Amino acid sequence: MSEFFLGVDGGQSSTTAVIGDAQGNIVGSGSAGPCNHVSAAEARTKFLRVMGECLAQALANAGLDRVRFQAACLGMSGGPDEKTALLHELVDSDRIAITHDADIALAGATAGEPGIIVVAGTGSTAFGRNARGETARAGGWGYIFGDEGGAFDIARQALRAVLREHEGWGARTALMPALLEATGARDANEMLHLFYTHAWPRHRVADLARVVSHIAEEGDPIALRLLHSAAQELALLAGSVRRQLWSEGESAIVSWAGGVFQSRPLLERFRMLNALEPAVLCESPKHGPAEGALLLAWRSAGLDLNCSDTRL
Repeated sequence: MSEFFLGVDGGQSSTTAVIGDAQGNIVGSGSAGPCNHVSAAEARTKFLRVMGECLAQALANAGLDRVRFQAACLGMSGGPDEKTALLHELVDSDRIAITHDADIALAGATAGEPGIIVVAGTGSTAFGRNARGETARAGGWGYIFGDEGGAFDIARQALRAVLREHEGWGARTALMPALLEATGARDANEMLHLFYTHAWPRHRVADLARVVSHIAEEGDPIALRLLHSAAQELALLAGSVRRQLWSEGESAIVSWAGGVFQSRPLLERFRMLNALEPAVLCESPKHGPAEGALLLAWRSAGLDLNCSDTRL
């Protein structure tokens, strides 16, 4: 009988599952919508549906019907506590590890080595683990009180810039026509009210960060300033974790994960800011968060697979 392992990245914008075998090969994957909240009844139903769809798709792509996994690791945005019981019902596995999304993102980015990961999707957080196994984090306080540098925050700051122009006390910016076109609103006031409706949930608003990045690349100074400010916030999160876990002058790897870093202006500024610290090595992620979860699942079963003998 073949042995199979499961890794899941449950995020605010999407959910990804990957299935691997005992030789380090990924044999199937699946994706579905966000699954970050389960507290309300309708959110719990959505969580079960999204996770069920994602797992079913991964199993189908692997040519499997139903399987008991040797080990599974699931990283959940928003924390694992309220989802643990549901995940034990959904996933049939000899070993189940349920952790937070930054943990699996770090494992993927560094292939299990010590370092710091800055995760910036809809929200933002930074997490690190040093060579002694000590961990620390910064940020991740949610869209009301935190998530600086995340996609929702970028979109929110862009809307503020547009509202200031609309009221005559802010500079003109190409964000105005771009965001009106993207939302189908007639003016900034209507766009603001759209964002308070159920038709525009948080992850949909966060998608507008892509528009901000596009306008910045076209040279709009307001959009560029917003992205540079977001990059600085994210670099500050990394710096906080580094100071908690590494001594001054001790080298540390910093990597990144999440859709925000698809923005070229933001990523360039983030890398530049980290390069100002002589002991920081800012490196591209080796693998994604879902693959990081799979790597942790392998290791929980005693399989010390690494980059040289996997096909992540």
